[in-house]
Amino acid sequence: MAALRPVAVARPQASRSLDDGARAGYQLAMSETRRFGMVIGIRPERLEEYRALHADSHPGVRDLLDKVHMRNFSIYLQRLPDGNHYLFGYYEYDGTDYEADMARLAAEPRNREWLAMCDPMQIPLPGEPTWKQMERVYYNP
Repeated sequence: MAALRPVAVARPQASRSLDDGARAGYQLAMSETRRFGMVIGIRPERLEEYRALHADSHPGVRDLLDKVHMRNFSIYLQRLPDGNHYLFGYYEYDGTDYEADMARLAAEPRNREWLAMCDPMQIPLPGEPTWKQMERVYYNP
């Protein structure tokens, strides 16, 4: 699981004439799935350990990701022509309060333990403290 930084989200405001239940339904209906791409380097001597931690059979923090509305989380590995290995992460967020969900995830002791295992295996891009959020330039719904 990658270390994640909250991103500001603009949400449509519900009409004041709606009751709380209708307002919650309106806000949920108006929320869109948000897609995130991110990149970070990985230490070549830690590749096998990283693969083992992220193997399909390893539970890791999968249940925590579900609780904070992170779906379709995938991490890809590629060695680029510069000779370095990079991880590309992708996930979708389908909740209604990204900042609150990321704060909940950051507060989870098991997530902090997971990051303490994974972070030393990774090499952030120059000037970045952790995974670098990428700009989406194309989406085909």
